Amino acid sequence: MELQPLDFEKPILELQKKLQDLRSHSDEHDVDLDSEVEAMEAKLTRTRREIYDNLTAWQRVQIARHTQRPFALDYIERCFSDFTELHGDRLFADDRAMPGGLARLGSHRCVVITHQKGRNTKENVMRNFGCAHPEGYRKALRLMRLAEKFGMAVIALIDTPGAYPGIGSEERHIAEAIAVNLREMMHLRVPIVAAVIGEGGSGGALGIGVADHVMIMENAYYSVISPEACSAILWRDRRHAPEAAEALKLTAQDLLKLDVVDEVVREPEGGAHRDYDLAAANLGAALRRNLEKLLELPTEQLLKRRYKKFRALGNFAEGKSGTGTSRSSV
Repeated sequence: MELQPLDFEKPILELQKKLQDLRSHSDEHDVDLDSEVEAMEAKLTRTRREIYDNLTAWQRVQIARHTQRPFALDYIERCFSDFTELHGDRLFADDRAMPGGLARLGSHRCVVITHQKGRNTKENVMRNFGCAHPEGYRKALRLMRLAEKFGMAVIALIDTPGAYPGIGSEERHIAEAIAVNLREMMHLRVPIVAAVIGEGGSGGALGIGVADHVMIMENAYYSVISPEACSAILWRDRRHAPEAAEALKLTAQDLLKLDVVDEVVREPEGGAHRDYDLAAANLGAALRRNLEKLLELPTEQLLKRRYKKFRALGNFAEGKSGTGTSRSSV
């Protein structure tokens, strides 16, 4: 699969082309250009490191949305075994934007709930661009209750711009479906691990995101609103999306500092789309490690920790420090 570079990656692409030209010229004309090749390789390494070590919030949003980025089913294939998809909410329909089912994570049986996007127009229409309807969240709740009944952990892989806001979705009460999930997940008597693997948009993400341990991939984002929508509201112009992305503090690194997420999972240099297997290996190891820890906790302690974790979100104390006013979460 030929990688599609993003705008900020063009300097890397140009250097790669120059390096290839040098090597081709050396082979075709039997000329010793080893020193020039080594210098170009060093420059390419420096440039790549400078770009990827200093990504802006907007650039990380672009990576999170990359069409070649691994999606939920790609991770399920690599991180889980014996996956069996279960369909339908038993009320209205089956939502293809939110596949889920039974699987094994290491030696543990679990229920996996995900958002799934498509890579082309046909797939995106089938998956509704990863935007779930009410029946998707009700299917997710049905599977979570199944997990609770049989004592299986719940693993949620989040990757959605948001829940579908269309008329049919509103007619079937999308807000109510998400709200019920938030309430029921808080009381679910089995361990829950959630991972934001791409986009984590608003209530659509939170509808399966109430978990004992919340992880996020290094170049994913998690936000109450998209940068474009925020820009349209604040500046009445979507062109200010990069500034909105910075202000929203939606990157994995910002969210970890704010205690919104518990862990950042490393990605291959340049993004998960550069190496599916390495990205999946990192995510799978983090899922297994954290699930093992949660399984050791008594159920009542698990529920108290989950409640305390989400009650603490957004609580801040103003205080004076030696250098001025400071803010810290409490």
